Amino acid sequence: MSHNILILKGDGIGPEVVDVAVAILQHMGLDLNFSEAKAGYACFQEVGDPIPQTTIDAARAADATIFGAVTTPPDIPNYRSAVVTLRRELDLYANLRPVHSLGLTGGHYREGLDFYVVRENTEGLYIGQEEDFGDYAVAKRLITKKGSERIVRYAYELARHTGKRKVTVVHKANILRLTDGLFRRTALAVAKEYDEQYGIEVQELLVDTMAMRLIKDPQNFEVIVTTNLFGDILSDEAAELVGGLGVAASGNIGEHGAIFEPVHGSAPDIAGKGVANPFATLLATVMMLQHIGENAAAQRLQSAVAATIRQGVLTPDLGGTANTARVKEQIISNL
Repeated sequence: MSHNILILKGDGIGPEVVDVAVAILQHMGLDLNFSEAKAGYACFQEVGDPIPQTTIDAARAADATIFGAVTTPPDIPNYRSAVVTLRRELDLYANLRPVHSLGLTGGHYREGLDFYVVRENTEGLYIGQEEDFGDYAVAKRLITKKGSERIVRYAYELARHTGKRKVTVVHKANILRLTDGLFRRTALAVAKEYDEQYGIEVQELLVDTMAMRLIKDPQNFEVIVTTNLFGDILSDEAAELVGGLGVAASGNIGEHGAIFEPVHGSAPDIAGKGVANPFATLLATVMMLQHIGENAAAQRLQSAVAATIRQGVLTPDLGGTANTARVKEQIISNL
């Protein structure tokens, strides 16, 4: 089956790492049709908009999108985030972050981890509704029953289809009694349904306890689901346990669109030097292949990435000496 894949390279090292992913996909001989559109700070400098409507329309029409990285610009009035705008416009309500040990060493790395962080992607503080009153400022945090129910249901369906038996609901309802109270009540109602039908256990933790437990005993988690800001923070903390943002992949998923991207930034200091780390982008590509139903190809690529890491073919940010081209060559060899 043919699939239409949109490519958004973005800024900095974005084009370098996305080019590696496209080259490897082409090498794999899959029936994929690639198209390209513009997004990011360079796009803003060129056309006056970091995310033109033509790009939004192209992402909506594609079966999936691979997104590189974008540069955070200087303080430009009314500048809008390309990624946040796409999440909102396409209603990509689920942010999925796999946390899988890859055989790296050093730092805070832990072996044997295999869990997911599911983050609500369209609500919370990320609605960007703030007011400046001079001596103080106020931000609005939006939590809805609909948004809470669908993200928790997504987490449970993920657990069901991946063989996980426990979902951990994370909140701060002891303090944020109205907003997180609504999220908690909604989540536990969904949890009861899945416990009765499928025997999937629910665990609930306050977010500060969750942050501690991620360091203390991360092996005890299977699927974690939480609100937008909490999920953003916890998923980066979890990434550090398996190698850091250089191997952190992310999916932004909705009913009618999906965007897959590395979590790292555009790293303008190393752009063009040929040492950009493509692993996170390639792991995001694995997620993209799973999303479009190319599961055998996804497993092949996942295995090739894991083998390359075990063989020590690593970029400098991961403690190795390989450049981007060398990593690409080794992954193709391992395919």
